[in-house]
Amino acid sequence: MRKQWAIVGIILAVLAAGAVLGVRLAPAIFPVEVGSTAPSFTATDLANGRTKTLADYKGQVVLLNVWATWCQPCRVEMPSLEHLYREFGPQGLKVVSVSIDEGGADVVREFAREHGLTFEILHDPSRSIERIYQTTGVPESFVVNRDGSIVKKVIGAAEWDAAVNRDLVRRLLAQHN
Repeated sequence: MRKQWAIVGIILAVLAAGAVLGVRLAPAIFPVEVGSTAPSFTATDLANGRTKTLADYKGQVVLLNVWATWCQPCRVEMPSLEHLYREFGPQGLKVVSVSIDEGGADVVREFAREHGLTFEILHDPSRSIERIYQTTGVPESFVVNRDGSIVKKVIGAAEWDAAVNRDLVRRLLAQHN
């Protein structure tokens, strides 16, 4: 009888170790890519200090941009994000730009003011969004449809106001749940 309990104990230990390993390897097994469900994140809205999550944008078309004020390619792409937002924001596009700056919210607010950014600027000084979205650097952007699926992933700066991106946003906004 003692031998059977020892075997049961070993089996349970192996299963527990497998579960722990599975949780740790989940990002590698289930990468954040086109076709996957956009994972939730938490960041602070610099306009009002409230905590925002992806759930706040449920049912909307979202261009999620992970960036930093010290990132030169991020600075280059900001005007095109603003142009895209000014064209499609009134139709429902949510440009959600999450800064990973560790220097404080004032640095990010000043950057947004200097560059005339009118879309939502969130702040994640813990940089947890980088882990959650498995980013490889900044900027990195994700276009999320109304169903919460990632339909486009861009590593590096992009011309968001280019015809191909404008067409994509136009199509996504035309789709309803």
